[in-house]
Amino acid sequence: MISRYTRPEMGAVWTDQNRFQQWLEVELAASEALAEMGVVPQEDARLLRQHASFSVERCLEIEKTTRHDVIAFTTAVAESMAAAGHAQASRWFHYGMTSNDVVDTGQALQIRQAAGIVMTGLKNLQAVLKRRALEFQHAVQIGRTHGVHAEPITFGLKLAIWYEEAGRNIKRLEAATEDLRVGKISGAVGTFAHIGPAAEEAICARLGLYPAPVASQVIQRDRHAQFVATLATLTSLCEKIALEVRHLQRTEVREASEYFARGQKGSSAMPHKKNPIVSEQICGLARVVRANAQAAWENNALWHERDISHSSVERVILPDSTILADYLLEKTRDLVDRMFVYTERMRRNVDLTQGLVFSGQLLLDLSAAGMLREDAYRVVQQLAMEAWDNESDFRAAVEAHPEITALVPKEKLTETFSVERQLKHVDAIFARVFLVAAPALSENT
Repeated sequence: MISRYTRPEMGAVWTDQNRFQQWLEVELAASEALAEMGVVPQEDARLLRQHASFSVERCLEIEKTTRHDVIAFTTAVAESMAAAGHAQASRWFHYGMTSNDVVDTGQALQIRQAAGIVMTGLKNLQAVLKRRALEFQHAVQIGRTHGVHAEPITFGLKLAIWYEEAGRNIKRLEAATEDLRVGKISGAVGTFAHIGPAAEEAICARLGLYPAPVASQVIQRDRHAQFVATLATLTSLCEKIALEVRHLQRTEVREASEYFARGQKGSSAMPHKKNPIVSEQICGLARVVRANAQAAWENNALWHERDISHSSVERVILPDSTILADYLLEKTRDLVDRMFVYTERMRRNVDLTQGLVFSGQLLLDLSAAGMLREDAYRVVQQLAMEAWDNESDFRAAVEAHPEITALVPKEKLTETFSVERQLKHVDAIFARVFLVAAPALSENT
C-alpha cells in the first residue's frame, strides 16, 4: 500500500523486518519445543535463541540467487550462527519443517498483530458514534426513503444505527481473528512425516496459537477469506457513514458537513466550495477492500495439497486490506467526531413539505375514527398529491376538508401533525441500543 494511506503502526506489521522476525519466532519456538522433547540438544536450542539473527538486506541479497525467500532466510540465519561461532547449532534450525510451516504460522502472528490494531480502531469509532448519538438523541430530522421525505426521525437514531452495526462488526472481527489463530507444523503435505502432532501442539502453544486440526502443505484459505471479507464488511460501515455525510452536505440539504479548517481550500476555480473530500475518499477506498475480498475467496481453491497461486495475492491483499481498514476506521472516527451538524436546518427540512410527512399518521387516525382504510387512503393521497404538485400547505388543506374534520376535529389534528408523537419511542430505542433507562411507555401509545 502506498504511504499516503499507511499509518505507522500498521505499516510496521507488514515490513520485511517484521515478517522475518515472526519467522524467526516460529523457528525458535520449534527448536525449543523439540529440545523439551529430547529431539534437539538443549544447549543448541539455547544457542539458537541467543545468537540466531538476520538482516533484511542479507535475506534479500541471498534470495536473488535462491529465488526462494525461506531458504534465503534460513541461510542468513545460519550465517549469523557461524559468525557467532556456533555453526554446529544451526543444523537444528528449521529441523523437520517445510517452508509453509514457517510462512503460514508466521503470517498468523502478523495477522494477529494487524487484527489487534483494526480492533482498536473499530472500538474507537464505536465510542465516538455513541457520544454523538447521545448528543443528538432528540435532534429532529426528516427520515428519507428512496431519497424522498418519509417521516421524522432524529439524527441520534441514525448514529445509533451505525453504533450498533459497529458492535456487530466487533463480534465478526473477533470471530474471524480467532479463526486465524492457528499454526501448522505438519510438514510438506500435512502428514507429520518428520515432526509429530505433539510437537506441533507444543510449538503452537509457545506462540499463542492453536494447531490447525488438519492441513495440507498450507492452512486452508477459507480462514483468510473470512478475515478479509470481515474487513470488507466493517469498512462498508465506514462507507455507509461517509456516504450519508456526503448526501447531508449537499447544498440543498445542508444538514451536516465535514469539518472544514481555516485556510482549507475546496476548489482552485470556485472559492466558495466546501467539498466532502474525506467522505469521498472513504467511499473510494472501501471499494478496494471489497475487491480484495473477492481475491481472498478465489485463493481458497488450490491445486491438490498446495500451489502458490495464493501467495502472490496475499502479499498484496493482506497488507493492503488491513492497512486500509486501519486508515478508514481512523478517518471515519475523525469524520464523525468533528462533523458539523445543523439542527435548525434539519428542523426546517422537516417542515419543507408543509405537513406531507404526517400523511401516514393521518391515514391511521382516520381509520381509527371509523373511515374505511381504502377510503381514508384515497382522501389523504388526493390531498397529498395536490400539495406536492402545487407546493401548497398540506395541513391547511386537511383542516379545510369536511370529510376529514367530521371524524377528526381540528383540535385532534394537532396530535396528527405532532413530531413528538412520531418520536415518542426514541428513548426506548436508545435504551435498547445503549442499555440505559428509558421512560415506561405502552407499546401502543
